[in-house]
Order: sequence, then structure tokens, then C-alpha cells
Amino acid sequence: MSTGTVKWFNSEKGFGFIAQKGGGDVFCHFSAIASEGYRSLNEGDEVEFEVEQGKKGLQAKNVRVIKAASAPARQRQSY
Repeated sequence: MSTGTVKWFNSEKGFGFIAQKGGGDVFCHFSAIASEGYRSLNEGDEVEFEVEQGKKGLQAKNVRVIKAASAPARQRQSY
């Protein structure tokens, strides 16, 4: 198993990239996320996954979140 951090993930398009620790970026499709219900990842999530060679490069499979990213700070609005 490899580990890494989600660089970005577009929930509408269903894909993104994971920065692999000790390696390059790995493509991640929503179908590779090992969870029930709505499958998505958040920028900064720490994940573990398997890597396989796809048609266009490395891709992740069996992706599991091991540490969720902290929620982004909300900006205060002035009224």
C-alpha cells in the first residue's frame, strides 16, 4: 500500500490527483474510492491506496482516507 495526500479532486467530474509520498502524482477516479454512498475526496485528505499502471500513467485503486483534512477556515463577512 502507498500513502499520499489529495492534491485536488473535482467531485462534479469524478476525478483528481494524489501526491504520492516518495513518488509522483497518481490519478484517482471516483470508482477507485473504497467507501459506501457518495464517493469523493477533499484536498488535503491523507489516503492509502494501491497503485496500478493505467493507459495514461499511474492510477490509484482501493483508496481509503486515513486522516481527513481539517475544515477550511471560514471568512467572516462584514454586514
